[in-house]
Amino acid sequence: MVRSTVVAVRDRFTRNYLRIGFLVVLLACAAGVAYDTGGESVAEYTDAPADAPATDNYTVITQSGRAGNILAYAPNGSRVYANDTHTKYYDVDPVANESMTVEYAATDTLYAESPRCQDPPCSRNVIERANLSTGEVTEVYAQYVYRESVGEWHDADRIDDRHIVVADIVVDQVFMVDTETEMIEWTWDAQSDFPVEGGGSYPGNWVHLNDVEVLEDGRVMASLRNQDQVVFIDPETGLVDDWTLGAEDEYAILNEQHNPDYIPESHGGPAVVVADSENGRVQEFQRDDGAWNRTWTWSDDRMQWPRDADRLPTGNTLVTDTGGERVLEVNQSGDVVWQLGLPHPYDAERLETGDESTGGQSAAALGLESQRRQSTDGDGQRDIDFGPFDPVVDRVRSLVPSHIVTFVIYASPSWLGPSALGPVTVGLVTALLWGGIELRWALRARGIRLRWPVYKEK
Repeated sequence: MVRSTVVAVRDRFTRNYLRIGFLVVLLACAAGVAYDTGGESVAEYTDAPADAPATDNYTVITQSGRAGNILAYAPNGSRVYANDTHTKYYDVDPVANESMTVEYAATDTLYAESPRCQDPPCSRNVIERANLSTGEVTEVYAQYVYRESVGEWHDADRIDDRHIVVADIVVDQVFMVDTETEMIEWTWDAQSDFPVEGGGSYPGNWVHLNDVEVLEDGRVMASLRNQDQVVFIDPETGLVDDWTLGAEDEYAILNEQHNPDYIPESHGGPAVVVADSENGRVQEFQRDDGAWNRTWTWSDDRMQWPRDADRLPTGNTLVTDTGGERVLEVNQSGDVVWQLGLPHPYDAERLETGDESTGGQSAAALGLESQRRQSTDGDGQRDIDFGPFDPVVDRVRSLVPSHIVTFVIYASPSWLGPSALGPVTVGLVTALLWGGIELRWALRARGIRLRWPVYKEK
C-alpha cells in the first residue's frame, strides 16, 4: 500500500514536471512569434542574393510566399534590380519591343489596414510594368478583393497594347480586360464546365487557377491546379474538351501543376512544358493523333515543389523550384549548368529569349531523354533562416512530407514572418505531442490500454 502510494506521488510529480516543460516550450514559441511580428514589415524579410552565377542573358526572378520580391541579374551575375514593394510577386513576362522592361502580377495583403482580414478589402491585385534599367514602374490594372487567403492573381498575359487576360484565383475565372477602359470584355467561368464537388474546397480554394497563356490561334491555355488539369479555352465557344491535358486525381499524369508553357508546331509542338509540382518534377507532353503523350521528365533529389519551367532557345530548360529554394538551368544532357539559391522563388525569365518557352523547341524535336538526377549540391539545403529553431525545423522537414511543409510555409498568414515559422513549427509539434500524452494518461486512468498492431505476447 505504501509502495503504491509512493509510486502514485512520484508519477504525479513526473507528469507535472513534464507538463511544466511543455508549457515552457510553448511560452518560448509564443514569445518568438510575438517578437517576430512586433514591428517588422513583410518587406524586411526579403532575402535577395547580391550575385548570381554568370550566364548569357539577364535573369528576372519573382519571389512569393513568406516575402515578395522581383529581382534582375545581369549576365555577369551582378544584381541590377530589386523591388519588394508588394507582399507577393508572381508571373513575370518580358514586354515585346521594350528593352529591359517586364510586366508582372503582384499582390498586396492589406493586413495593416484590415488586421487579419476582419474588415474587407483584404488584398489588392495589380499588374505592373517595370523598366529594370531606370526603375520606373507603371500600374497597368488593379483590383481590390475581399479576402487575403487565396485572393491573388498569379498570372496575366498580354494580347495587345490594351488587352490582357487574367487568371483570377479569387472567383475561379479567366477574363480579358481592356486596361484603358477597365471593361471586362469576355469571361470564362470554371463552374460552366467543372463541378464544385471536385477540386479543392468550395468556395475557398476550389480551382486555384494559377496560369493563363494566349496562343497564336486566339485560344487561351489555363492551369486548373486543384483539378490537376491544363485546359484550352476558345473565347467564342468555351472549353475545348478534347485538348484537356490531365484529369482530376490522376496523379500519375499531373498533380497540382503550375505554369504550363505552350510550344507551337513551328518549334516542334504542339507541346506543353509544365511544372508538375506535387510530383516534384518538370514534364513535357506532346500532342500526337489527338492525344497528349509524355515525352520528357526531369527531377533530382533536391526538387520538392517546382512552379515554373521554360524551354530556352539553346534547348536548356530554366526551372523554378520553390520547395528546393532555387532557380536552376538544366542542359539537354540533364546536367545542372546554372543555379541560384534563394527563398520561395515563383517564376523566372531569361530576357531576350522570348516569352517563357516560345523561343525553345519541344523535347521531341530536341531528342531529350528523361532524367532523375542526384543533386549536385548535396542535401537540398534551404535558404530561409529560422534562427535558434533551425535544428528542430530541419528535423521536422526531414520527417514530414514536403507538401505538408509547403502548406505550413505558404498557407500561413502573410503577417507571420519567416523567423516566426521556426517557433510556430516547434509549438505545433509540442502541442500535438502534449495532447497525445495527456490522452494516453486519461485513457490509462480509465483502464484503457493502447498497443501497436504488432506486439510480442508474454
